[in-house]
Amino acid sequence: MFSFNTFRLIALLEGLSFLLLLGLAMPLKYLYMMPLAVQVIGPIHGLLFMLFCAYLVMIMKRYTLPTMVGVWGFIASLLPFGTLVFDGYIKKRVPDHTLEAE
Repeated sequence: MFSFNTFRLIALLEGLSFLLLLGLAMPLKYLYMMPLAVQVIGPIHGLLFMLFCAYLVMIMKRYTLPTMVGVWGFIASLLPFGTLVFDGYIKKRVPDHTLEAE
C-alpha cells in the first residue's frame, strides 16, 4: 500500500480538497448561509491533510531525503495549489520511483 505513487495520489487529492474547501464550500457557507458543504468537505480535507503529512515523513525516511524537503512539503500543504506544485518538486528528488511496484 505504501509507495511513492500512493503519496502522489494523496498529495493530489489533498490539494484538490483544499481548493474545493476554499473555492466552493467556504463561499457557500459565508455568502449563502449553507454550511453543509464545509461539514462534508472539511473532515475529508482534514483526513487527507493528515495522510499527506504522515506519508511525507515516510517518503523522507524511505528515500533518505533532506529535512528541507519535508519542510517545503509541509509549507506546500498549507497553500492553495501547494501540494500540486510540490509533486513536481519531489518527483525530481526521489530516485527510481518509476520502477517500484504497487
